[in-house]
Amino acid sequence: MAEKAPYIWMDGAFVRWAEARVHVLSEVVTRGISVFEGIRAYRGRDDLYVFRYAEHMARLAQSMKVLRLRPSHDIEALTEAGLELIRRCDFRDDTYLRPCVYIGEGDAHSHDPAKVFMGAFITAIERPSLRAMAPGKHFCISSWRRLNDAAMPPRVKASANYLNARLAQVQARVDGYDGSILLRDNGKVSEAPGACIMLVRGDEVIAPHAASDILESITRETLITLARDELGLKVVEREVDRTELYIADEVWMCGTGQEIVPIISVDRLPVGTGEIGPVASRLRTLYFDIVSGEVEQYAHWLRPVYGEKNEICLQSGLEAP
Repeated sequence: MAEKAPYIWMDGAFVRWAEARVHVLSEVVTRGISVFEGIRAYRGRDDLYVFRYAEHMARLAQSMKVLRLRPSHDIEALTEAGLELIRRCDFRDDTYLRPCVYIGEGDAHSHDPAKVFMGAFITAIERPSLRAMAPGKHFCISSWRRLNDAAMPPRVKASANYLNARLAQVQARVDGYDGSILLRDNGKVSEAPGACIMLVRGDEVIAPHAASDILESITRETLITLARDELGLKVVEREVDRTELYIADEVWMCGTGQEIVPIISVDRLPVGTGEIGPVASRLRTLYFDIVSGEVEQYAHWLRPVYGEKNEICLQSGLEAP
């Protein structure tokens, strides 16, 4: 994975990587006040395709609304800036795009742009997808609980929320697991750190419902659609008990960053046969065919990077590479 890129888009300008900075006393640094999206672009036969770009940017707008962030650039401008950033970096392989809206210096508790600086930046780095089937992962149930909507709304993709995820993930790694699953305050299954959980029992695909203190994952919604419409499976969204993970036929986590990762044991109990299951395998194959532009039926989920002309003029002061 590339650790840096030629350019970053920041507050309306394309700046070189080392020149993109915020002050140490900005609110995003001292209090983690920002919202963001993680978005993947996949290499296809004839272009680089951003997967479900519109849905990701709509979720960014929702996060901004809840946190009362009003940056100087609207969603349409941020969307076009992300595409132009990839072009200026001349990325042709799988790429990870990350737009972020943040609060800079000013009144700590203000939502008024006259009293506090509200900015935005977008980064893009080349990041290979996990197209090859990864080995199944061994997970545990975390002793940490998932944050809830009455305290820190999980459906908002806020940077500060990810401290909850880090606590669970680091503990799992220290204890010898690949990852963990967070429960809600009521003991029901919520999600994994940075990814949603889905399982199979019998002829049903089951996912904790949207009120399970989860991020309303675009990848999760994609897999629900594919399981129902393409694989002909019954999909149920409901509360999930901890012990259902132990007796499930299959469990996997899913998200933009993780894509689809099978979980083959939970708390050292094997899931199903203890091997990667057939539903996860079929969904993975179909998912990667779609994101690569191989399935015409889902072409509307893909935004080409190089096959369209940028509609707006972005003033950067830099020459494209």
